Amino acid sequence: MTTPLRKDAARNWDRIVAVARALVDQGTPLQLNDVARRAGLGVGTVYRHFATPEALLETVATPCLEALAAHGEQALADTDPWRALEVFLTHTVEAQVTDASLAPVTAAPADTLPRTTELKRSLWSAGTTLLDRAREAGAVRPDLVSADLVPLMCGIAYAAHVHGGPPADRIDTARRYLATLLGGLRATPPNA
Repeated sequence: MTTPLRKDAARNWDRIVAVARALVDQGTPLQLNDVARRAGLGVGTVYRHFATPEALLETVATPCLEALAAHGEQALADTDPWRALEVFLTHTVEAQVTDASLAPVTAAPADTLPRTTELKRSLWSAGTTLLDRAREAGAVRPDLVSADLVPLMCGIAYAAHVHGGPPADRIDTARRYLATLLGGLRATPPNA
């Protein structure tokens, strides 16, 4: 069991993560010395909480990964295979478009924190199960495999960032691109 942080240590941890979140949202690479300076803390304080920039980035991404894992669990409980897959993929694309920490963490070849590995496995498992269920129900094309989902979702997120206009419009653009993709993935058109 982990011992709770002292109040001052918890405040420092929160400050470090908030500064890191702001930097990630601005597209600035995380450097622990820079985070310490911007947080008004000593470098040793930052290093006591986060040994590497990767650990800090994964910590920043954890709430998003946890929310996606929860959406995956909800989708798995849905008895309509197509709707479950569609809802899960919608949440995934929306997260990719709105949370700048998600793409580098999910694309990293190795994880620093065990929690990150656990959450990524949960997401992969949910996506695979949802796709398998939709395929078995005849709702998606039989040639679509789970390894296709990540590049397809990344492609939509990238396209929404490049062509989606201002940040406020990107989610709508991503949803439109996803709807088009999903229409092509269906085994039969919904109104056929």
